[in-house]
Amino acid sequence: MHSMAEQTQKRWYREPWVWLLIALPMSAVIGGMITIYLAVASSDGLVVDDYYKRGKAINLDLARDEAAVRHHVEASLALDAAGDMANLRLSAIDGTWPDNVRLSLLHPTRAGYDQVLTLVHGSAGNYRGRINELTHGHWYVQLEADDWRLSGTLQVPQAAPLVLAPVE
Repeated sequence: MHSMAEQTQKRWYREPWVWLLIALPMSAVIGGMITIYLAVASSDGLVVDDYYKRGKAINLDLARDEAAVRHHVEASLALDAAGDMANLRLSAIDGTWPDNVRLSLLHPTRAGYDQVLTLVHGSAGNYRGRINELTHGHWYVQLEADDWRLSGTLQVPQAAPLVLAPVE
């Protein structure tokens, strides 16, 4: 005959504590595999491939900022109500204006929303160019010519024209 202890003993796979002890390390393994998949499958857009060349380019950008200070360049950027035109008024101490300027509208978190436009000179420092609709929120703005650059931030929808001035 079997004893009472032998009759009440369960098989190991019927014990809930055993499954709990297996589930904890198994969830860590599954979480690690998901993390590896996400790291391999998604792009890391914030890492620059050649950081040394990028660092040298930053120094050139600083020289362009200093050139904007020397030329006393200032700009006023307004987006029209329909949101498809950028109007820029540029002023400089020497009164010379480039034929066109490059306007970069950079979204802080989504590079896919970024826009780089060429604004064409109309008359006496006025520039115009067509833009795609901007999503509401915060935007970084860069205005560039061959030898100078202005930077600023823009809040969309725009309540007043954005004034870009050199940073001294």
